[in-house]
Amino acid sequence: MRDWFRRRYLDLLGSIYIYNEHRGYTSIDRVLQAVRARDSGNHALIAAIEKHRADERKHYMMFKRWFELQGRKPLYVDRTCGHIDRFVEIMFRRTIDDLDTRAVIADDALFEKLCRVISLTEQRGYRQVEILLRHPAVRTDKALVRIFEVIEKDEPSHWAPYDGWLRANGRREPKWWERRIDDFIHSELLFLKLPALFLNPWLRRRTDWADEHDAAALPAEALPAGA
Repeated sequence: MRDWFRRRYLDLLGSIYIYNEHRGYTSIDRVLQAVRARDSGNHALIAAIEKHRADERKHYMMFKRWFELQGRKPLYVDRTCGHIDRFVEIMFRRTIDDLDTRAVIADDALFEKLCRVISLTEQRGYRQVEILLRHPAVRTDKALVRIFEVIEKDEPSHWAPYDGWLRANGRREPKWWERRIDDFIHSELLFLKLPALFLNPWLRRRTDWADEHDAAALPAEALPAGA
């Protein structure tokens, strides 16, 4: 019974992470679109965000390989388990898919808000990985430990470009209430959604891989070079 609980927990953990990594790099494509339009000459910023995108894609592929080696696909989880999804929905009152990228480009206040949301999300991810690397169930899976060690190493560079843009443009840091929203989203997932999914006997698996639909899901102007 204990082994079943451990396998179920890791299965669900990997499924939530692979969803968030995929949502991460596909959302960054939209951020890159905005930054290239706003600051086309800021090559350092663009390069830093491109690295962020590449890392998120790399993390997605590591989790994908982890599932492939088990001969199965992830459990089906949706945007209700996405940290950035929930943060954008609360802050912008619309889903990521419905977010008007052109409006964000045109409005300094909206772009500033987006930078804070991304920065807080990435910092939350880093703290969570530190916790997971000490988790007894995670420590039993050497491949999963290596994945989280890579993420831990990559993560600090992910919020740096957004914090840097805020400082360079005289914009404020996140306020206490924005941090409380971040705490709420994390607690909601940890104490409500994760247990509900864990105990759901009807939770099905995906029948495909999320990245199979990447090109079709992105607007042409948001596609990375070579896509």
